[in-house]
Amino acid sequence: MTTTTPARTDRDGVLARTALHPSLSAPLLDTMNFLNEVTLRYPQAISFAPGRPYEGDFDVARVPGYIETYLDHLRGRGHSEERVRTALYQYGETAGQIRDIVARMLEVDEDLTVDPASVVVTVGCQEAVLLTLRALFTGPEDVLLVDSPAYVGITGAAGLLDIPVVPVPGTPDGPSPEGLERTVREIEASGRRARCLYVVPDCSNPTGVSMRREARTALLDAAARLDLLLLEDNPYGVFSRVRRPTLKSLDTERRVVYLGSFAKTAFPGARVGFVVADQLVAGADGRPPGLLAHELAKVKSMVTVNTPTLSQAAVAGLLLQNGGGLRAANEASARHYQSTMRCLRDTLAAELPPGAPESDGVRWNDPDGGFFLTLDVPFEADEAALDVSAEKYGVIWTPMRHFHLDDAGDRQIRLSCSYLTTDRAAEGATRLARFVKDRATSNG
Repeated sequence: MTTTTPARTDRDGVLARTALHPSLSAPLLDTMNFLNEVTLRYPQAISFAPGRPYEGDFDVARVPGYIETYLDHLRGRGHSEERVRTALYQYGETAGQIRDIVARMLEVDEDLTVDPASVVVTVGCQEAVLLTLRALFTGPEDVLLVDSPAYVGITGAAGLLDIPVVPVPGTPDGPSPEGLERTVREIEASGRRARCLYVVPDCSNPTGVSMRREARTALLDAAARLDLLLLEDNPYGVFSRVRRPTLKSLDTERRVVYLGSFAKTAFPGARVGFVVADQLVAGADGRPPGLLAHELAKVKSMVTVNTPTLSQAAVAGLLLQNGGGLRAANEASARHYQSTMRCLRDTLAAELPPGAPESDGVRWNDPDGGFFLTLDVPFEADEAALDVSAEKYGVIWTPMRHFHLDDAGDRQIRLSCSYLTTDRAAEGATRLARFVKDRATSNG
């Protein structure tokens, strides 16, 4: 008996689905497009869906000044006009030409001292994720752990790279240490290896949860005990009401690979991120050990070659104009996000008061900053419910099921208030409360 391999294309030139990588058929990869496009489908609705920075503080006129500030910085370091021109127009170093400025930012903002050589400047944090995963995972026996629910960017990237992902139970204080240890032991018993855990300790996406300092120390202790690396993603920390130490600043064993982004704090359109990878990698042929950052740069050279120098110049100029840090540059934005989040919570509390019959099964958490809040509802929060909410009530949100690898989150929604004014957030919360009450009643 012979078998026939499906044709790669038919006579009309249509590719067979089986001729493409299996990950492209995973519903997860549609999630990012959904998050980006759902607001466009209902332009008249108030949207709590996109995790986008507030645009009210954007000023196009400042951008040329940022670039000129960076060029003046190069001139002040003795660079000739020819070198300055090259720094702006040419491809630039694969690992990035503003690594020293990024390192200075981490010292100013996070009390974190890093060698600029351990920094790789990337095309957004998403490239930093891809580079790190590609370098660290060697085969199907290596497993990525994620704090559940998890940002779809990490799980989607893992899918593209054929990396198996296993969730670790989340708590209101980050990943459960007991759940982490139990999960690692189960993975080891199956003959595989838990390679690292991805976590967003500050104002996380999607839950808004921040880890207490004690929880951070406990997580680092667990990582050492279980021989795990930690991938710390910190795009929202500068917006928190409470300043906590990063995992990386508490790390004494080089267990933390630190991921950062300027998308939320500077220029989303510039698409600049970075990774701090100061782990040592054994040298080949008896040579001294090198940095993991050097290995990531090798991967980057075959992916994006370099991060656009014009984008790097604009980000660097913004930092230089603000004493080297992001916190100073984002003080107004942090106040806006905290005010909008407070307005959202206060309106929900007024419209869905605790203890009232119409509030049965409705709960929300209390993030201390960032973009996101999690709302529990007494009905299935799926795309069908979202369509009704958008069309009939004029309010959009994100089903939390998109961020889970299992069936959890079916009765939760993510609210992002970052893109809205306080007035729009209050009106949106009023519309949302009306939808929740009506939906709960119709399902009762």
